[in-house]
Amino acid sequence: MVGDEIAGNPGVAAIGFVGSVEAGRMVATRAAGKDLLLEMGGNGPLVVLDDADLDAAVAATLTACFLNAGQSCTAGERILVQESVHDAYLERLAAAVARGIRLGDPMDDSTTMGPVNNEATAAKMDRHVGDAVAHGARVVAGGRRAAGLPTSLYYEATVLDGVTEEMEVAREETFGPIAPITVIGDEAEALRIVNESPYGLLAAVFTRDLGRGLRFAEAVRTGWVNINEGTNYWESHLPFGGRAGGPLPASRLLVR
Repeated sequence: MVGDEIAGNPGVAAIGFVGSVEAGRMVATRAAGKDLLLEMGGNGPLVVLDDADLDAAVAATLTACFLNAGQSCTAGERILVQESVHDAYLERLAAAVARGIRLGDPMDDSTTMGPVNNEATAAKMDRHVGDAVAHGARVVAGGRRAAGLPTSLYYEATVLDGVTEEMEVAREETFGPIAPITVIGDEAEALRIVNESPYGLLAAVFTRDLGRGLRFAEAVRTGWVNINEGTNYWESHLPFGGRAGGPLPASRLLVR
């Protein structure tokens, strides 16, 4: 009710909004004619090519998928791994999750991941994991709510393998602690998957070949591209927005 009034009130000249695509479209409709700045989520595709530094890619995946329990607009929610390095990457990621993600009180220094924000987010995790498994994905780590903690909103750090494009976890923004892994044949397939997505906020690519990374960044239709860094890495003083039609400006490209 309050947001509807703010967006439509003639005394408001401009609107800034961060949230879901569905809510953003409602805001845009209600605020028609005003200046609008809308940032409407993403699914943070993180691409691991066959010449990637796998240790660096795994470390970045942990931050991309599990920082703030995955509740970030730039969280890594599509992990696209080239087939020839898939097994090695998955083995290292599973070990890193088991070793490095500790659920607990967010105020405890030993905790590395706290609960999700609300029941709706936890229920979406339940639904996306269940749908993926029903369609053939394999739970490598997590996959359920954690027991023995103060609320049912603690969700285990989840890794799914064998994720395909028809699964809900691949098509929607989960906004929870999940790493859904899809095998790709080559970078052309990765570009197709990312560019066909309705989300265009940010992408990341791992490769030891800088030229290859730059070519990927020029071709992918997202507003920001990180090369050899995860999706949850920003330089907040730089322009940040969604999908653009032309070549990516240098101010929206991070190379590590």
